[in-house]
Amino acid sequence: MTEDQPVTILCLASYFKGTAFIQAAKQLGCTILLITRESMAGEAWPREFIDEFFLMPRLQTLPDIIYAVSYLARSHNIDQIIALDDYDVETAGILRDHLRLPGMGASHARHFRDKLTMRGLAHAAGIPVPEFTAAFNYQRLREFMERVPPPWLLKPRSEASAMGISTIQQADQLWPALDKLGDQQSFFLLERFLPGDVFHVDGLVEDGKPIFAEAHQYARPPMSVYQGGGVFVTHTLERTSQAARSLAALNRRLLKALKAKNGAFHAEYIRSHEDGKFYFLECAARVGGANIAEAIEYATGINLWAEWARLEIAHLRGQPYQLPERRRYYSGLINCLARQEYPDLSAYQDPEVVWRSNKKQHAGLILASPDSDRLQSLLDEYAQRFAQDFLAVLPPQEKGP
Repeated sequence: MTEDQPVTILCLASYFKGTAFIQAAKQLGCTILLITRESMAGEAWPREFIDEFFLMPRLQTLPDIIYAVSYLARSHNIDQIIALDDYDVETAGILRDHLRLPGMGASHARHFRDKLTMRGLAHAAGIPVPEFTAAFNYQRLREFMERVPPPWLLKPRSEASAMGISTIQQADQLWPALDKLGDQQSFFLLERFLPGDVFHVDGLVEDGKPIFAEAHQYARPPMSVYQGGGVFVTHTLERTSQAARSLAALNRRLLKALKAKNGAFHAEYIRSHEDGKFYFLECAARVGGANIAEAIEYATGINLWAEWARLEIAHLRGQPYQLPERRRYYSGLINCLARQEYPDLSAYQDPEVVWRSNKKQHAGLILASPDSDRLQSLLDEYAQRFAQDFLAVLPPQEKGP
């Protein structure tokens, strides 16, 4: 493709996200097509940046999505397909294979969606992972449980976040759980439960190498917040800390092992309470959710969605990509489900507050400061106040769209 040729990008979005990607791509002169779920039609999509808007009941249904996109290809010369949500990563790979487009194909996309695949690749590259086994062969499951001490986690291989994970305390609890899953049990894995502190690294990768990465620590493991309720908090790590340096080195090895190409990534690691080592948990080929991208932007000035768009389009046009200059603030994100329809956040008036959520039944803030100690002190205080002022707890969702 030459630099002056028009570029048409098809975006897939099972959930409402990626608006900054859409806006940036349109501002760079691209034609933007969006397919989303019918239930997402009323969201605040930036319609003025979208050339054509399409709805389907579900984007993962095959062969329906192939038929729909192939029909679009009759009248649109589609140059790239972008998955704006984690659930669309494999679908985008299938469609790229079908239309012979650049980027990750279906098999490669499993590196960033299938927890069994990514664990196998990481383990083969010498990256520490919690001990695991596929839920294929019952004898191997028995041997695993004899060798690896409980508790264990029964995890879906391709769900997002902590969705669908169950804790198995003893061997005789596994078999009824597998019976309940029926023919779906091969889509799960069994993994040693590893108590520890959970971290995430978010950024951009170009030609397999991270060109931007920010390390953060969750105040509580996301699984415990998701399944038991509570206030979600994450903050930028002190950039000169040993933890930040160790995660940066481990993350470079991981992206190489998973054969990352171009785009955004969100990787999670756990530091074991038992031995103090970092272990790989999972990695997605997308921008982190729950307003993590906004927190990163307030800390660094880098909008991951917009820069992902600029990176993709530069490669399509055969142009070099240059990451903008970054700021070196620290940021913290705090949010929770709220009892109130639209929580009143006006009592949180410290000058470090740079963003307030306006989402129904949610309370959320982003704080930013050049002083990481000041930021951490505020987050600790706000987490306690959020629990008193807003916190609501609902049963966890078991499946995605």
